[in-house]
Amino acid sequence: MPADIQIARAVPPRPIAQIAEDLGVPARYVVPYGHDKAKIVAPLPAEPRGRLILVSAMTPTKAGEGKTTTSVALAQGLARIGKKGCVVLREPSLGPIMGMKGGAAGGGYSQVIPMEDINLHFTGDFHAITSAHNLLSALLDNHLHQGNALQIEDRSVLWKRVLDMNDRALRDVVVGLGGRTMGVPRQTGFDITAASEIMAILCLSEDFADLQRRLGNILVGFRKGTREGVYARELDAQGAMAVLLKDAIHPNLVQTLEGSPAIIHGGPFANIAQGTNSVIATKTGLAYADYVVTEAGFGFDLGAEKFLDIKCVSAGLKPSCVVIVATVRALKLHGGVKFRDLSQPDPAAVERGLENLAAHLDSARGFGLTPVVALNHFTADAEEEVAAVRALCEARGVRMEVCRGWAEGGAGATDLARAVVEVVDAATPGFEPTYAWEEPVQVKIDKVARALYGADGVTYSNQARADLADIERLGLSGLPVCIAKTPASLSDDPKLVGRPRGFTITVREIEIAAGAGFLVPVTGDVMRMPGLPKVPAANRMGIGADGQIFGLS
Repeated sequence: MPADIQIARAVPPRPIAQIAEDLGVPARYVVPYGHDKAKIVAPLPAEPRGRLILVSAMTPTKAGEGKTTTSVALAQGLARIGKKGCVVLREPSLGPIMGMKGGAAGGGYSQVIPMEDINLHFTGDFHAITSAHNLLSALLDNHLHQGNALQIEDRSVLWKRVLDMNDRALRDVVVGLGGRTMGVPRQTGFDITAASEIMAILCLSEDFADLQRRLGNILVGFRKGTREGVYARELDAQGAMAVLLKDAIHPNLVQTLEGSPAIIHGGPFANIAQGTNSVIATKTGLAYADYVVTEAGFGFDLGAEKFLDIKCVSAGLKPSCVVIVATVRALKLHGGVKFRDLSQPDPAAVERGLENLAAHLDSARGFGLTPVVALNHFTADAEEEVAAVRALCEARGVRMEVCRGWAEGGAGATDLARAVVEVVDAATPGFEPTYAWEEPVQVKIDKVARALYGADGVTYSNQARADLADIERLGLSGLPVCIAKTPASLSDDPKLVGRPRGFTITVREIEIAAGAGFLVPVTGDVMRMPGLPKVPAANRMGIGADGQIFGLS
């Protein structure tokens, strides 16, 4: 197989105006960014026409599961069987691209293009979010320097700065050094842009009014001696922040390798935010396509749960089907096989690892959704291993199809597309959330921990209990919970693979994302600013004498 970038470069893109016309977007709502990408500025429909398909996965492993590749393949497969579909995905962050991933626009013959632009600066959305976030940081520090009329306790400031790059040296910094004219010295730090609350806000907002309201609701710190909250609106920050986001709020239209429409917008992390594309992007897809394929980050217990309990409830979205991506390789890792031995056939290990897949199937059923398993095929997969997965699905009455989208594009996903269409067309759109937003915070956390993780219960640190008191005093108990935990396990211990039992979840603190409109109970060690590996993907990249980029994957 050629490299992803070679495959993508070999496909001449269709003019973006044709993609918009095929999707049905009127030309007056299409703002081109060159010939192969555009912003869609259409108003959102009161009643979307399309049916929503969520792509999730089993618990991630370092072998990779391929949700994005499968999502793109499914969209291409829908087009091949004559269905009007659209894939709606998140934008990649530069940090992981330059760090471990090297690219995040799908893979093989199931990619979105122009992959070089999508993987790099694209239409500038991430930069706009970085600027809006850091504007609030600058206004806040300026307020402290100019007399601090709001009486903000500088040690209580919650708002950091962001950068769309993996840079561990910026996790903890001191600002304001250098003398009286340089600001108020205080300890702070940087997060990666994908972890910014502005990113979460942009992806949950439905229009400019909603955006500005949410921006004004950002909790930046507390007043001296009172623990009374101070919000961005008190700094008169929300208007200028929204101005910086005036273009970024509109979703981006591109295409798959096979010329079907793709909408790419937003990129919140799935461990500390909702981990899915914007509400505006999803509703735009639903306004014009009959079948909309979207993806939530990490496994079903993280991305899908937040997609359903936060995004869908907030925006009134009703999915008709959930596709759970699995691989033989990942199942073997959950079954106890060492990474170096994954190429060796081991049906018994696959059977042991199926406990993990079964947990996610149970979770999907718990939401009232019908799951379809997409077995993302690798060339080394043995027939006996595939048969073991099929046997589990048949025993549970779940459709399973092998997806060969990486090697064959849409042709390798037509069986999956037909299965999904059958489920969607037979479904009554709707689902049952895990909890009601108005329930007590601890009840909401407990319900997610038991239903999605399989935990026996939840314990709280002293800090977390103090945070609960702050939340109650600020009147924010009615917000949903966006639990941050390791993606590598159903538990909060990344070493517990498979389907752990007999464990409790420990909440060590609860962050308040009042602008985004959710609370973030933090379990374990959650990284908001990743670091680069010993040999970053960036070391493989460059531009040749012909001006062509190389090294992206």
